[in-house]
Amino acid sequence: MEVAAPRVDELAKAYDPAIVENIWLKRWQELGAFRTQLAHEKRPYLIPCPPPNVTGALHIGHAVNGTLQDVLARAKRMMGYAVLWQPGTDHAGIPTQLLVERKLFLEHGKSRQEIGRDEFLRQVWAWKEEYGNTIIDQFRRLGASLDYDRWRFTMDANYTHSIRTAFVHLFEKGYITRGQRMVNWCPRCLTSMSDLEVKYETTSSFLYHVRYLDAAGTPGVVIATVRPETILADVAVAVHPADARYRSLIGSHLRVPLTERLVPVIADDHVDPDFGTGALKITPGHDPDDFVIAERHQLPTIDVLTPAGKMSEVAG
Repeated sequence: MEVAAPRVDELAKAYDPAIVENIWLKRWQELGAFRTQLAHEKRPYLIPCPPPNVTGALHIGHAVNGTLQDVLARAKRMMGYAVLWQPGTDHAGIPTQLLVERKLFLEHGKSRQEIGRDEFLRQVWAWKEEYGNTIIDQFRRLGASLDYDRWRFTMDANYTHSIRTAFVHLFEKGYITRGQRMVNWCPRCLTSMSDLEVKYETTSSFLYHVRYLDAAGTPGVVIATVRPETILADVAVAVHPADARYRSLIGSHLRVPLTERLVPVIADDHVDPDFGTGALKITPGHDPDDFVIAERHQLPTIDVLTPAGKMSEVAG
C-alpha cells in the first residue's frame, strides 16, 4: 500500500511537534510500520515493554525508558529482524483500588463495602478503561513503535490463564512450594503489599526492659525490646553463642511474661551482644529477622494480630 508523504506548504519558523509528529504518526499507522511481520527467514527480536500502571499517566521516566527501547526496535527493523515490541499495561491492584475508593468517597460518600463487591469491581474496570486508554494514547503521541494491535492488559483472560498454567506446572515440578512467610499486610485493604509499596521511616523509640523468669520462677533473663506488644508471640530468647553471660542458659527454658508458655534459650550468631542486654526475644510472626532465625532453629510461628491489626484471641 502506498501512502503519500506529508506535504509541507510552508516551513514553520519554529518546530511545532503538535503538527509534525501527528502527521508522521498517522503515516506510520497507515503503513502498518509497527506491526510484527513474522517470517521463518527472519530472525526474531522481542522487547516486552515494562507495563506502566493504570493508576495514572505516563511520566518522564516512561519516556526515557521507552525511547531506549524504541531506538533498539527501529534499529533492528532496519537490520532485517522480525521485531516485536510488545505493549501493555499493569493493573496495579492496590494503588488502583485506593484511587477508586477515594473517588467513590469524594463523589458519593460511600465505602467499597457499602456499594458491594460487584458494583465496586464495575467501577474499578471503568476507571481502568479511562486511564488505560490515556496511557495508550500517550505512547502513540510519543511516536513509540509498539505493535499496538498486540496490546495486552495483565488481567486479560488469556494472560491470567497462561500465568496460572505456568504456576501450576512449576508447582507440580516442585520448583514452587507453599508455606508460611512474612508479608507486608495492610489492615485497611486487608491484603498483602509488595515490598515496593512500603516506605520505611526512621523514628526515635524506647527500649523496654522485660524480665523472663525461668521455669522454676528464678530471675532468668532480662531482654530489651522496642516492641513489647509482640511479647505474647515470642517463641524463644536468643543469645550470641560466644556471650559468656548467657552460655550456661542455652538449652534451658524461660517463661513468656503474662503467659504460661515456656520457650527455649537458643544460640544464634545474628544476636548483637552489645545491643540492649544482649538477649533477643524471637517473634517470627512479627519480625522478618526473627522469622529467619526461627526457620534456622525450626521454631513455630505465632501470630497474635487479626487481619484488621488488632490483638487476637491467641494473645489471651
